[in-house]
Amino acid sequence: MRELVFEIEYEPGSNTVADTLAEYPQARIRSLSLHATTESLWRVDHITGPLEALTDIEDAFLATDYYTDCLTPGTCGATQRTQVLESTDEMLVLYSYWERTDSCASVPHMALDHLGHGVLFETTKEQRQNTWRIVHSGEGDIHAFFSQLKASVGETVDIDLQRLTDASAPVETTAENGALSPEQREALQAAVENGYYESPGEIDEKGLAERLDVPRSTLNHRLRRAEEQLAKQRVAEMPSSDN
Repeated sequence: MRELVFEIEYEPGSNTVADTLAEYPQARIRSLSLHATTESLWRVDHITGPLEALTDIEDAFLATDYYTDCLTPGTCGATQRTQVLESTDEMLVLYSYWERTDSCASVPHMALDHLGHGVLFETTKEQRQNTWRIVHSGEGDIHAFFSQLKASVGETVDIDLQRLTDASAPVETTAENGALSPEQREALQAAVENGYYESPGEIDEKGLAERLDVPRSTLNHRLRRAEEQLAKQRVAEMPSSDN
């Protein structure tokens, strides 16, 4: 089995849900279940965040111009229905189902076309980033998959490959052994070299993003992910308080 992890970042105005999440940095959408056939797709998503965010995200899912996981710019003409399975002031569970049309392009359907059946999907959506983890047999054509993916999204989406490895391989946790993607390492190194972490800071996030020629939201996400990995490694290396 092979594991593929990549991140899709939507430009403003290209995805209704991403636009809504960008307004609520503390909100997060995680897939509990995701399945696709050649004709349809259905998934269950667990959404957390403040009540206002949950309300706006639910409205975004119900919008007529939004189809879960469809990457086609504009309206693809698909038929979708969304149902609330559970709702509280801090959590929302949504079931979504849509039927594919000839103009639809989605990650799961491209995976079916190029990676074969028996593919497992896991997604996390935060702000404008949608992180995909795909586990597949390893016998498909991964290059054809990425070629079609890039051709489908055009200039409205940025794709960042983070990991392509054996699914049974241990998850690395340091920059030296490959936990951080090249883009994350570049962002972290630039932040240190340009005094982003100095007190007071010698450069702010906007200025650093301009130097790297990336959207500010992209830089923010890459730094947060890099900091998360390094923090977890550091804590794991600390002696236990029981000793």
